[in-house]
Amino acid sequence: MMGTSLTTLCYIEKDGQYLMLHRVKKEKDCNKDKWIGVGGHFETEESPEECLLREVKEETGLTLTRWRFCGIVTFISDHWNDVEYMCLYKADGFEGELQECSEGELQWVDKDKVYDLPIWEGDKIFFRLMEEREEFFSLKLRYESGRLAEAVLDGKPLEWRV
Repeated sequence: MMGTSLTTLCYIEKDGQYLMLHRVKKEKDCNKDKWIGVGGHFETEESPEECLLREVKEETGLTLTRWRFCGIVTFISDHWNDVEYMCLYKADGFEGELQECSEGELQWVDKDKVYDLPIWEGDKIFFRLMEEREEFFSLKLRYESGRLAEAVLDGKPLEWRV
């Protein structure tokens, strides 16, 4: 039986770069060896913004001062039982000092180089959407055997080859 998982993911920007997390520290990790943003699972009674702020602080040591809710991403995969609903954010205001992360290596990466990293195929879609659209979006990504099998943007099938 499928359950649901609620998460946040944030891409922090500075000087034409994103702060990326290279997931290399946990053995049992569906994102193992991938590069992603920072975020995580909601705790009981948290709002999306409370989860965002807590997760960013825990993983980076930074306190966000300005962020934007970009969209909701629905992940479905034949490799896990839950449907994940991810609240996707971009942030360009923060304070504090970057700290070591227990989940992987944090690194500032030029925005145009992100596509060259080992990232999920669907992430390339929402990176484009975050850069090109100001309005909120809903993106559904369905994976089969680790490959993107379906992408639906705002309720309409999307050609995702990027």
